[in-house]
Amino acid sequence: MRLPFTHDQFLDVFAAYNSALWPVAALLWLVTLAALALLARGRLAPRLVGALLAAHWAWAGMAYHLAYFAAVNPAARLFGGLFILQAALFLWFGVRRPGLQVTWGSRPHQVLSLVFCVYALAYPLLALATGLHWPRMPSFGVPCPTTLLTVGLLLGLGPRRLRGLSVIPWLWCLVGGSAAGLLGIRPDLMLLLGALVLAWYVVAPGPLEGSRAA
Repeated sequence: MRLPFTHDQFLDVFAAYNSALWPVAALLWLVTLAALALLARGRLAPRLVGALLAAHWAWAGMAYHLAYFAAVNPAARLFGGLFILQAALFLWFGVRRPGLQVTWGSRPHQVLSLVFCVYALAYPLLALATGLHWPRMPSFGVPCPTTLLTVGLLLGLGPRRLRGLSVIPWLWCLVGGSAAGLLGIRPDLMLLLGALVLAWYVVAPGPLEGSRAA
């Protein structure tokens, strides 16, 4: 696969993003950590789940794709539009409607939900651990950790709610996961597992959910 930018240009985009916007990315990480802590205790309102995901996707679409990535990749304008569309979907189904009821427990899909959410929070550390260096590395609030977090939270929903909300995240799992090896961002390989698990859960939820739907 031939990319319209070099590896160094790709890392330079992250350097520019991190240098200018790291306070917002750090705040988004802290807010996400607090939200997941409340979720673990069963105290996160369903509408706040939708609001959190809408904020993540809008930020990644506008602050990363359109403001920075578009400088080296013309397709980033399309990506940014899709991310903003996904943010609108989360606002419509997760905030204006009753909300997104995410539950964690011992069922396979609930365990996987927690694993993906924790992985998303640990993403910046994993990037450092795999040989990348600040600020030329993906941090938080960029598309791939946003998608990993989304996969985690979607797995905590029932399958009927999943089907209409998982198309764009699934597509980004394929885009980001397939480019992980070419671009040397090894934590993004988790996106390929996310694509597989999300597709399996949506198409055939029974084996992941157990005896009854969540």
